[in-house]
Amino acid sequence: MIYTTTETLPGRKIINVLGVVTGNVVQSKHIGRDFMAQLKSLVGGEIIGYTEMLTDARTIAIQRLIASAESKGADAVIGIRFTTSSIMDSSSEIMVFGTAVKLD
Repeated sequence: MIYTTTETLPGRKIINVLGVVTGNVVQSKHIGRDFMAQLKSLVGGEIIGYTEMLTDARTIAIQRLIASAESKGADAVIGIRFTTSSIMDSSSEIMVFGTAVKLD
């Protein structure tokens, strides 16, 4: 499955737009990561536990986007974008969305 932030695919022709597809995940903080993050905030620098958590969440969201596109018979998803939102103090949502298309 091809997925891209661009609106076109060089060298490929879009023959049909199948519609918007999404993938999302709600991720909650882990108490161990939260404790380490508080310690890290005292000295500064990257909070690796949170970076890893968000990387995993993005990967899951993309996998769900691809599954949604495949269920529509798509060859690619163009114009993908990511959004985040806070659900409550201890969790957030990562959503990825784009347009499922059929290619020539």
